[in-house]
Amino acid sequence: MEDDTDITRQVHGHVKWFDPVKGFGFVVADEGGPDILLHANVLRNFGQSSVADRAGVELKVTRTERGVQAVEVLRIDPPQDTESGGLADLQDIDPEELRAAPLQPARVKWFDKGKGFGFANTFGSEADVFLHIEVLRRSGLADLQPGEALAIRVIEGKRGRMATEVCGWEMAVKQSSES
Repeated sequence: MEDDTDITRQVHGHVKWFDPVKGFGFVVADEGGPDILLHANVLRNFGQSSVADRAGVELKVTRTERGVQAVEVLRIDPPQDTESGGLADLQDIDPEELRAAPLQPARVKWFDKGKGFGFANTFGSEADVFLHIEVLRRSGLADLQPGEALAIRVIEGKRGRMATEVCGWEMAVKQSSES
C-alpha cells in the first residue's frame, strides 16, 4: 500500500461551515470525497480570520492520519447566493462608484455577528465606518474580531460612512503587490 501522507494537491470546493470560535471548519471538494479540515491558522496565513459558509475556495490539501486537511488557502470567492441579495443602503448607488472607492486600511472597533453589524475606523480618522454582515458575506467573510486589521472600501451612505467591501489586510497587501 502506498503512503500518500505529506503529498499536497490542489482542490476546488466550497465551505461547508467554519466557526472562528472553535478555530476550524470543513470544506467539501467539488470532486467529492471526505470533508477537508480547514484550521483557523491556515485561514489566518491567507490573511482572514473567518470565511463565509458556502464560499468558494481553492486549497492545497494533504492526507494525514486524521483525514484530509487544508495546508494552504490559495483563493476565496464569496458565496454565489449573496450576489443577488440587495443591501437597501447600496441599491441606489452606481456600481462603478462602489468599485471606484479606494481600499483603505482600517481596524475593527467591534462586530456582533448576532446583530449583523459593527464598526471600524480607517487609519487617521476617528469617524466610525458601518460594517454590515451582508457586506462581509459578499466579501467572503463571516465574522470579525475587535482590533482585526482590514482593508475596506468606504462610501458616504444614506446613514453615514459605510463599508462596501471588506478584506483582510494581508490579502489586500498581497493583491496590491500582484497588480
